[in-house]
Amino acid sequence: MSRRSLALAILAFATTFSHAQPSLPSNFQAKTVHSPEGADIFVRWGGTGPVVVLIHGYAENSDSWAPLAADLMKDHTVVVPDLRGIGRSSKPAAGYDKKTQAKDIRAVVTTLGFDKTFVVAHDIGNMVAYAYAAMYPDKVERLVVMDAPIPGIEPWNTILLNPGVWHFNFHGPDAERLVAGRERIYFDRIWDDFTGDPSEPDEATRNFFTATYAQPGGMRAGFAQFTAFSTDAADNKVFEQVKLTMPVLAVGGEKSFGPLQAVIMRHVAINVQEAVVPRSGHWLMEESPVYTVDLVRKFLDSPAPANPVRTAVTGDIREKRLTPSEFDFPQQSNPGTGSSGVRGIQTVVLKGDPNESGVYTIMLRVPAHTQIAAHSHRDDRVATVVSGTWHIGYGGKFDESKLKTLPPGSFYTEPPGQNHFAETGDESVVVQITGFGPSSTEYADPAQDPRPRKPN
Repeated sequence: MSRRSLALAILAFATTFSHAQPSLPSNFQAKTVHSPEGADIFVRWGGTGPVVVLIHGYAENSDSWAPLAADLMKDHTVVVPDLRGIGRSSKPAAGYDKKTQAKDIRAVVTTLGFDKTFVVAHDIGNMVAYAYAAMYPDKVERLVVMDAPIPGIEPWNTILLNPGVWHFNFHGPDAERLVAGRERIYFDRIWDDFTGDPSEPDEATRNFFTATYAQPGGMRAGFAQFTAFSTDAADNKVFEQVKLTMPVLAVGGEKSFGPLQAVIMRHVAINVQEAVVPRSGHWLMEESPVYTVDLVRKFLDSPAPANPVRTAVTGDIREKRLTPSEFDFPQQSNPGTGSSGVRGIQTVVLKGDPNESGVYTIMLRVPAHTQIAAHSHRDDRVATVVSGTWHIGYGGKFDESKLKTLPPGSFYTEPPGQNHFAETGDESVVVQITGFGPSSTEYADPAQDPRPRKPN
């Protein structure tokens, strides 16, 4: 049996024997839009009202949005394309970097006669949606991203070290030959690894999506989404220099990305709301459709301001005077954003938020006999030694000969991207650091990064 015949047989089986496979509303219109970037994008749309573009992820296609599309079409115009290489879109040899795919999406939007839209995305779709929002910021009114990293955006390098993302590096001709005729085995591994409910996605859904990828060229095109990650990371480092200003909802499954989704987006956007879907893994539309649809709808319909508003409830008021005895250090270590992440460090935020855009000041208490490996921060920072004797040096690896001893009252700088290292002696040290967020920490040698890796 040919691979095409196998794909059609699987698809027919799923259609005949189950009514549970995902499907967009039957009254949606459909057409194929030619993208100037060399792809033919299959798109369906329906409903009336404000326009929402839904961008699907890997191991799925546009039908994965069935629950959300059915709800939103009541009072929105819902536009649901298949990404290039997936579903019923064409499968060109190239163009799988997310910047090019963002141009595909723009071609779809304008060809259908629309301009400004809401954008909702999941998985690989997050990466396309971020590129779209960065390239066309005045065309995106609100952005929803769900449960996936953004190449090049922290903690991208840490995520890549997690063996659970083995599929990021599984691609190429040999991978295609290994998977040919065994697509369901391959996808089961991915679906099972990232679900919070072993029964989801269900059998009909798995058969349906498997059949779409088993089409000729389907796995080659699917793997190409991952092959482009290095290009995507480089593009995103450029995009990151200008923060998104539209409201962003960052959604993570409790058993998957959870609050990490918001951490990621705060590196690239200034107005990020966080939401976690209880008990759900990665497949939010299959595992928790009702809860997730409600989250998205409330965000799209809410009258939230376009710019973040800070209230006095956060304690970040303009007037603040503190004596050394009033620094409210936590009782236990809590190394956070802007610190080296070394266990034992106690951090208190005095002003602002190092996770967000703007000026912040943090105070760190570093235990005695602590050594901190070479690392850098993305933002420009200045620091003062408040108490204790601090030893700090600059360079790509810890070198005791390059340390300078700084007694209380000393000043030093941490230029953006400049590796530095430090240690304490027989006493703890308190340093006060001011920077312009969002901040981050990246170790020169990732193997020396003390922060725990995120489990699946």
